[in-house]
Amino acid sequence: TKGFKDLFLLHFTVALGQIGNFLAYTAVPTVLVTPLGALGVPFGSILASYLLKEKLNILGKLGCLLSCAGSVVLIIHSPKSESVTTQAELEEKLTNPVFVGYLCIVLLMLLLLIFWIAPAHGPTNIMVYISICSLLGSFTVPSTKGIGLAAQDIFHNNPSSQRALYLCLVLLAVLGCSIIIQFRYINKALECFDSSVFGAIYYVVFTTLVLLASAILFREWSNVGVVDFLGMACGFTTVSIGIVLIQVFKEFNFNIGDLNKPNMKTD
Repeated sequence: TKGFKDLFLLHFTVALGQIGNFLAYTAVPTVLVTPLGALGVPFGSILASYLLKEKLNILGKLGCLLSCAGSVVLIIHSPKSESVTTQAELEEKLTNPVFVGYLCIVLLMLLLLIFWIAPAHGPTNIMVYISICSLLGSFTVPSTKGIGLAAQDIFHNNPSSQRALYLCLVLLAVLGCSIIIQFRYINKALECFDSSVFGAIYYVVFTTLVLLASAILFREWSNVGVVDFLGMACGFTTVSIGIVLIQVFKEFNFNIGDLNKPNMKTD
């Protein structure tokens, strides 16, 4: 019974986190929300150590600290205002030739990866499945943000409400398809590779490509100065290192007591 309650609590907190992510995408810049999604890893590790009695070694604790510190740096240097706040602005951004060209390139790469490269090299090269899931993130996060913007006009009695409904349905369909395909290839990756290594690399690649897609679509970097850009780069790097320490080295047996052991040298 206790185990069921613990698992229920963990799934409940994950569900709340996803709802919070959706609300956050409608309120703050994507460039801030996406990297901060990594906070789910340290908090999940801490919850697992208390609820499921999983061991969190010294490197894992250091990773949690680095993730939180990097997140603070990201918050301080993030864009202070939204670049897209209305449905009309969203439609204009979606039809921008630069973004359309980017989507065509992403779709071409996905077709090559899914139908040609993945069947031959997917089970032996971890970057194949990670690339597929990360490229699909180019649709997932912008679609989530777009749904939040379009939903604001659906229930208004104005001529744009019908267009907002159609846009919301299209974005929902894109979001649903991308999530389903991502789940499929995440499961394939977990069958072939270590989940810790996959999770760490996936976070870095996924976040990088999502930030690229959001920068092209929403142009949130246009008002970011050099200092803030460098600050966000340092914060993202710090968070990434923290995630690697938590995920990749969680089975590494090391504690503070090992530092006090004498170094025995043999001739």
